[in-house]
Amino acid sequence: MQDVFYIEELEQAAALLKPMRIELLKRLDEPRTCPELAEAFGETAQSIYYHVKALEKAGLVQKVEERRVRGAVEGYYRAAARSYWLAPHLVGKIGGEAMTRDQISLRVLLDLAEEIHEDIGRLAHRAEAGRDVPSLSLSAHIHLPDGARRAEFLAEVQAVFEQLARKYGTSDADVAVTDAAGFRLVLVCYPKQEEKKDE
Repeated sequence: MQDVFYIEELEQAAALLKPMRIELLKRLDEPRTCPELAEAFGETAQSIYYHVKALEKAGLVQKVEERRVRGAVEGYYRAAARSYWLAPHLVGKIGGEAMTRDQISLRVLLDLAEEIHEDIGRLAHRAEAGRDVPSLSLSAHIHLPDGARRAEFLAEVQAVFEQLARKYGTSDADVAVTDAAGFRLVLVCYPKQEEKKDE
C-alpha cells in the first residue's frame, strides 16, 4: 500500500467521488471481503461488490488475496493507498463542463491555480535544498455592491497592472523560466463565499 495516490485521470476521480466509495476506502485500510463490508454498512453484498469493482477498475482498490469460504471463493480487497490527492486540473472537469461565461472564467482561474500550485511545489523543493527563494504574497477583501462599482474597480486594477507590466515586464516569456531575476505576478479576483457559522 502506497502512502499517497495522486489522482490525475478524470475516470479515477469520477469513480472515487461518491460518498459510499469514499467510506469503503476508509474501511479498506486492511484487507476485507465484500460480505464483511456489506455487514458493516448494512448493505447487500451485491451492492458493495459493484462499488468495490468500480474502485478496483480505477486502480484505487486492489484484490490482495482469495480464500475459499464454505465452498465459494471470496476476494479480499484493500485500498491502494492510505490517502488520495486529487490533481487540481481535474476540479473543473468533474460533473461536466457547461461552456457558459462564468464557467469559462472559473476554468481559467482553476488552470491558473494549478500552475501556481505546481510552481510553488518546485520552489519548495529548491528551498529544502538551501537555495534562496524570494517571494511575496498579498491578499485583501473588497466590497463591490453593484455593476458600476465593479467596472470602476476593474478599470483601476487594469491600469495599475498595465503600469507595472510596462515598467518591470519583459516581452520574452522564457526569461521568467531561465533567468534567476525572473518573477511571475498573478492577480485574481473572485466572489468570496461567506462561511455559515453554527449557532
